[in-house]
Amino acid sequence: MRTIHAAAEDIREGRLSPVDLLDECLERVDRFEPRVRAWVLLDRDGARETAKLRHDEARRGQWRGPLHGIPLGIKDIFDVFDWPTACGSKLWANSIARQDATVVKRLREAGAVLMGKTVTTMYASFDPPVTRNPWNLDRTPGGSSSGSAAAVACGMCLGALASQTGGSITRPASYCGVPSIKPSYGCVPVDGVLPLAESMDHVGAMARCVRDLSILFETIADERDPRTKVKAPVFTSPMPAPALAWIGGLFASRAAPAMRECFEGALRQLRAAGPEIPESPLPAAFGPILERHRTVMAVEAAAYHEPRLRRHPQDYDPCISSLLKEGLATPAPEFARVKEHQERLTHEMRFYFFADKSVLLCPATTGPAPAADTTGDPAFNSPWSYTGLPTVSIPMGLSPDGMPLALQLVGQNHEEATLLEAAAWCAEVLNVDLGEPRGVL
Repeated sequence: MRTIHAAAEDIREGRLSPVDLLDECLERVDRFEPRVRAWVLLDRDGARETAKLRHDEARRGQWRGPLHGIPLGIKDIFDVFDWPTACGSKLWANSIARQDATVVKRLREAGAVLMGKTVTTMYASFDPPVTRNPWNLDRTPGGSSSGSAAAVACGMCLGALASQTGGSITRPASYCGVPSIKPSYGCVPVDGVLPLAESMDHVGAMARCVRDLSILFETIADERDPRTKVKAPVFTSPMPAPALAWIGGLFASRAAPAMRECFEGALRQLRAAGPEIPESPLPAAFGPILERHRTVMAVEAAAYHEPRLRRHPQDYDPCISSLLKEGLATPAPEFARVKEHQERLTHEMRFYFFADKSVLLCPATTGPAPAADTTGDPAFNSPWSYTGLPTVSIPMGLSPDGMPLALQLVGQNHEEATLLEAAAWCAEVLNVDLGEPRGVL
């Protein structure tokens, strides 16, 4: 399957037409979509019109950037002009957006071909989606960015927008065997994106390699935010060894045997390539992080959804309903204590990294994708949504039952360039090629 950076180079050099590239993606949609169900909306005519325009621009030497002519999917909580933003809701199915979300606008300006909307779990929460994991149709693709992960895994698009408040970027990408990036909190604008929990909502992306993640990140990142240092990573061959450490704690105790074995094998490979990779203890305040993450998500989601939940309770499935009821029942003093903990731990984590260990390693999920009646356990992702630190995940192998397993890299706040360089080095050393998803072959 093609990558963004290679396809963009072929388009620029005249070896590939954006129209032909789109047709390749649509052919894969026709082949896989009836079983995988990754898409809510597919705008074939609009995408073809855009692809023809990008082809004509390329022939005239007009180049919009590294996404010129690249077919992408958009998670269905992002506003796209003249498309519905359903967010997994029945009542919002015909709610037409009157303008693009800022990140969608930036993708258009960079020359992307927007193919359509990918499936999200209801309101970006936990209720299982219709989408199936292309590695095994009886397994979950994860959530909430379910369709984005499955579509990229099948090559139906070359990349996709995603979002995360708990584990909604890293987990589905990992379950479906594709790389992902969750940038630092506040690094990518969220206007025009359905909120879940304001203090933890992140916009990110999925693609087929680390270099492609970098292209997508640099396109959507908010260079106008003074906290954001959008520095382009430097990709060389070979990549220089980064300064790494690994973390245990809950990332060891909650990992399934298959995940522990795969992670330990990856560490051995990385150490054999040169760098010392010591264990790095987590702060004591890390202990209650999972319960407190849940509290923040419940209360902030309830603050947004309460009026509509009271008017339309039938439009909320069991998991999101339960979350909102938890939030409504949470006492104000308890929420205040949790928010104080979040602020304190976020500050502590941002100054936690050793001076010579800039990136932490841990498993991306507790294990391989479970059954399709769940979206999986976000325990290994929620801490980084709670503290706002950036993460990249990359495939590191297959479980004994043939399901993808992934490595998660955690970087310092607003140091995405360093994080992406470290991820590229790890990917180069591990040299994992999962191939085509076996569940749809």
